[in-house]
Amino acid sequence: MREDNQFIVLAHLSQLIILVTGFGSLLLPLILWITQKDKIHQMDTHGKNIVNFQLSLIVWFVVCVPLILVFGLGLLGFAVLGVLSIILPVVNAIKANRGETATYPFTFQFIS
Repeated sequence: MREDNQFIVLAHLSQLIILVTGFGSLLLPLILWITQKDKIHQMDTHGKNIVNFQLSLIVWFVVCVPLILVFGLGLLGFAVLGVLSIILPVVNAIKANRGETATYPFTFQFIS
């Protein structure tokens, strides 16, 4: 296994592909994680965190849909999730570059 913080940084930033293509924020990191988890040290941990975060975002977006009817709280939720889906990958890419483990708050552990 090799040490490659730059690839892990790329995996975190790959979530932002949605800003360019409109999709792929789960698919691209999932592919990177599956293909590299046994080759790069700490990729398995970071990959699981990224995939869990993306799956959690989907759940939170679905939860916001009915909340639109409750004083528009769902719209506020969409805005907050949108901002977090951009900021947290960048923050965690910086952490990964320093060799730290990334953490995503309010994330369900679908994959452990």
